[in-house]
Amino acid sequence: MEGRKGTKKLQELLEIQRAVQAQWEAERIFELDADTGPEPQEKYMVTFPYPYMNGQLHLGHVFSLSKNEFAIGFERLRGKRALWPFGLHCTGMPIKASADKLAREVELYGYPPQFPAQDEEEEAAAEPAESVDPNTVNKAKGKRSKAAAKSGGASHQWDIMRTMGLTDAQIRLFTSPAHWLRHFPPLCVRDLKSLGVKVDWRRSFITTDANPYYDAFVRWHFFRLRDSGRVKFGKRYTVFSPRDQQPCMDHDRSSGEGVGPQEYTLIKIELAAPTATAAKALSAFDLPKGARVFLVAGTLRPETMYGQTNCWIHPDINYLVVPTASTGDAAAAVEYLVCTRRSARNMLYQGILADSETLESIESPARRRLRGADLIGCPARAPLTPYERVYVLPMMTIKETKGTGVVTSVPSDAPDDFVALQDLRQKAALRDKFGVTMDMLLDPLPIIDIPELGDLAAVTLAKEMKIQSQNDREKLDLVKERVYKLGFYDGVLKVGEFAGSRVQDVKKRVQQQLVDTRQAIVYMEPEKEVRSRSGDDCVVALCDQWYLDYGDPGWKAIARRALEQLNTFSEEVQNNFAATLEWLVEHACSRSFGLGTRLPWDPQYLIESLSDSTVYMAYYTVCHLLHKDLYGMQPGELGVTPDQMTPDVWDYIFCLSDRPPVRDRHPLPPSLEAMERMRAEFSYWYPVDLRTSGKDLVPNHLTYYLYNHCSVWADRPDLWPRAVRVNGHVLLNGEKMSKSTGNFLTLEDAIEKFSADGLRLALADAGDGVEDANFVEKMADSSLLRLYQFAEWVKEMAAACAAGQLRSGDWNDFSDPAFAAEIDAIIGQAYDFYAKMLYKEVVKTGVFELMAARDRYMQLCADSGLHSGLIIRYIEVQLVIMSPLCPHISDHLWRNVLNKPSSILRERWPVPSSPELNQTLLDELRYLFDSCHEFRLRADKFLGRQKSKEPVQPTHGAIWVVKSFPAWQAAILDVLKKLQAENGGQLPDNKTIAMRVQSLSELKGKAAKKAMPFVAMVKEQPEKYLSTKKGLVDELRLLRSNADYLRRTLKLESLTIDLADNSPTPLPEEGTPGQPLIFYSAEPSLPVTLINPVPSNGLFSLQSAIFAGDSVAILESRLRRATRGIPADGSLKLSRFVGGAAAARSVPKPVADTVSEFAALPAGAVFQLDAEQRTVFVVDQNGGAKHWASQLAYWLDGKAA
Repeated sequence: MEGRKGTKKLQELLEIQRAVQAQWEAERIFELDADTGPEPQEKYMVTFPYPYMNGQLHLGHVFSLSKNEFAIGFERLRGKRALWPFGLHCTGMPIKASADKLAREVELYGYPPQFPAQDEEEEAAAEPAESVDPNTVNKAKGKRSKAAAKSGGASHQWDIMRTMGLTDAQIRLFTSPAHWLRHFPPLCVRDLKSLGVKVDWRRSFITTDANPYYDAFVRWHFFRLRDSGRVKFGKRYTVFSPRDQQPCMDHDRSSGEGVGPQEYTLIKIELAAPTATAAKALSAFDLPKGARVFLVAGTLRPETMYGQTNCWIHPDINYLVVPTASTGDAAAAVEYLVCTRRSARNMLYQGILADSETLESIESPARRRLRGADLIGCPARAPLTPYERVYVLPMMTIKETKGTGVVTSVPSDAPDDFVALQDLRQKAALRDKFGVTMDMLLDPLPIIDIPELGDLAAVTLAKEMKIQSQNDREKLDLVKERVYKLGFYDGVLKVGEFAGSRVQDVKKRVQQQLVDTRQAIVYMEPEKEVRSRSGDDCVVALCDQWYLDYGDPGWKAIARRALEQLNTFSEEVQNNFAATLEWLVEHACSRSFGLGTRLPWDPQYLIESLSDSTVYMAYYTVCHLLHKDLYGMQPGELGVTPDQMTPDVWDYIFCLSDRPPVRDRHPLPPSLEAMERMRAEFSYWYPVDLRTSGKDLVPNHLTYYLYNHCSVWADRPDLWPRAVRVNGHVLLNGEKMSKSTGNFLTLEDAIEKFSADGLRLALADAGDGVEDANFVEKMADSSLLRLYQFAEWVKEMAAACAAGQLRSGDWNDFSDPAFAAEIDAIIGQAYDFYAKMLYKEVVKTGVFELMAARDRYMQLCADSGLHSGLIIRYIEVQLVIMSPLCPHISDHLWRNVLNKPSSILRERWPVPSSPELNQTLLDELRYLFDSCHEFRLRADKFLGRQKSKEPVQPTHGAIWVVKSFPAWQAAILDVLKKLQAENGGQLPDNKTIAMRVQSLSELKGKAAKKAMPFVAMVKEQPEKYLSTKKGLVDELRLLRSNADYLRRTLKLESLTIDLADNSPTPLPEEGTPGQPLIFYSAEPSLPVTLINPVPSNGLFSLQSAIFAGDSVAILESRLRRATRGIPADGSLKLSRFVGGAAAARSVPKPVADTVSEFAALPAGAVFQLDAEQRTVFVVDQNGGAKHWASQLAYWLDGKAA
């Protein structure tokens, strides 16, 4: 962004926001308790996913939480007690992992750490380079970019901390996880207060067992889940970090959020008779005698294994040969699997490999590898295929990062396989390079019949699409998608045990048969790369763990009920929730590393961060009564201690039990009065009326939020969440935010750069949907400037009203009531947009369009003056509508300029001035300004038609109002209205219209060619041409009553307005009802000098152009426009010199002494021009005497002005 030229306006807004925030703090304006009166005020509770406390808040956080901020501001205006509590999340492994990293860096590199310059290069070199596929390398780089963006490109944790502006001495303190909990939460609170969020900060806390009250709450939550059978224990497939030795949940990841395990079927393709090259390569592995070697090919389509013709490997990948786990059959030969190192890492944690294998042995650089090229040409036995032998063949597109690096080939139903085989068939040089012979290339087998494509679908489509090679990637992807989709849903197996069955019905049965006969293995790996915050490449592991059984049919059914009553503001979001409920099964809720609450019945485990954060909104309702500080160290006003908050106490205050705990045990429960107070708070505020969040939390946190609420409060649907509003990510200046590129903004920096209100207005304008929004810094700068200018204008108008400088009393006939109607219309529109949480539309309508309405009103009243009552009305409405978005400037102007007794945050939504909206006035106003816009465009065309380099500006205009359409247009409109009625209010296609129109008798000559273009114009604006509302705008009256405005805004000296029927010459057909015509001309003129003969009165001589036929009244109007001190009250007098030019040349004496030298010009007199003599004459009305008038005098009421 370019350097900023000045900060005076910014500094003034920052001073205003600090003063206003101090007032709010003193008044405790956002602190709300339950209304326990007999008729409690309606409440509105909003929440936002508590941000993680490992850094300061940035623009991404603020964009999402701004939706809450605007919503709560609006609900306050609706008269509700609107509460926003705000927690701070510390649970999970990121803080602990970062603290451990810092400690490790000090241990390795000293204090302060001295990192070797080549450290990163050595680290990269240590990684085995197993894949030569450039696509793989680029994709891996792209996946790591998110982690790099988060860290600012720094490779060490210490450097990351330095990017936060911390000194080495400060960073050293962060080697303790506890210091993170003390450092970042207060900064978060400070920055959010600077933004002006409407948070009740009494209801804030940190998570983890560092806060004993919250710790007790989480333990209660999990007891209730266990008691209802929601928590289970067993081995589950889970994304796992070998380095951290625990499951890696979404919040623990630096990349790969939302990625889960992907199931493959590993087809065991046994080497039958290794070639000499393969035998030599395998002999180096010292395999036991009789060992069986399998290439394991990962597939997602086990049902197609009947059609295997060969096996693919990459010649340049170095494969591992790993022993499998014992089957318990002593007679069975030892089995070895050929696969990539990456897949072996996953197998290790799934019990597939022998116990002798370890992570160290698999990752050891010294481990022997088997080059893929050594296996090419080997015969092999593949399950289910009728071919006794298939061959190992080369494929260069295999990726080491996906599956096992071994791919089975089914060319009948896999386009990639068919095209790869064709390449080998057609390219002798390729076959020779790898020693492949034609007899190794077996024909595709018809195994699945697809109605549209036959039983060799891939072959059919590849030929149809004319795919020439494996490089035709775009075509291949299209064909693959079609074959796979049709094959699964419509395909019928032709062969094998399940012949005649639909593929989708037997897919799992074929897989199970292969597994049961030990011809295949079920294998899992992350569906995409997942990297933990500790930098580990995660695997899928079978873990002993506690998990939440989200796949339980009964729980899923009740979650669907919760979704049905949830307002998501978007069909897309509703569908995303529904889709998540379809696939969601178990979720691991325990871990061994990090910060958090211990599982109460199995304290060796911690509760992970997505599981302790699903019903904490209930904790908000009472936390301010339990503790005074963020950390739960200072008991609250009730004097309750953490050990008193036992599960039965939580049950009572959260309405799960109607019987308060008996006070006959140790520790004693809180007093009944204390429990009743907490129960009242919960009962009043719950459920949550709105939760806002980023869209990436729909498939995890927000769905868990529904599940857990409808489990804990299973019998109380009235306590389930009411609304969830999600948004897309926010771009900064059209690009992803990234510390490494410098395209990044913290909340603190953004406020200092744009002010809180400038930032908030730009956030509201950035976007509302689930698509990515765009925060534009130029918009934030212009918001700041716009707010400053608006504030200055309000001060100016308030002062003018107080001084009586604006008119008052009755409204005029048009501009006043029209402005009032515009205000009323925008009040309704802005209300609807706020209610739908469409804040970009609120900015457009409630801010920009309302300000534009004010500007139009000022233009219309440039001569007559503004009405003080309407100006104050506008300012009040504008400030109230704007207050949820820009509360600081709104409250400042409300209290300190309008002198209102209390904060604007206690106001109510403005009420329209009229019970019914005056749509006629709005239509007239729109007509006037639309017409004016068209008149300006025609003025531009007038200038464009002139050939001179300096075109002459038009001086005169003639507007012609058309009362009826030409006969041929009227006939077409009649037809279109009938078609619209016949077609349910919609116009049919052009073909239908043309058939009806072409028979019209009115379409003759040129009209016939114009017919369809006219139809196209009507279809673009049907409300204009086909509306049943007629005669709402009296065009002639409206234009004539606003003639002064039109003449002034079009910069004309003279303007006539009349009906087109009165035109002395035929007019073109361009004009229609509602679309008047205007014609311009540039008329010659001569200057007239006007003198004011009274000395020292501040009014001086000036010149004015005179056109032939100008009246005295027209000249008076020009003079008033040029000299603002002359009122429009009829007191202005124009006079000529009795002695003509000679008298004008003498210096006049004071008027009082020389009245006889001047003769008043009668109002009906007109001016004439003598171009040759460059002289102006005035002719008395009715063609009387002609007098010299190149110089005139002006004064007021008999004395010189």
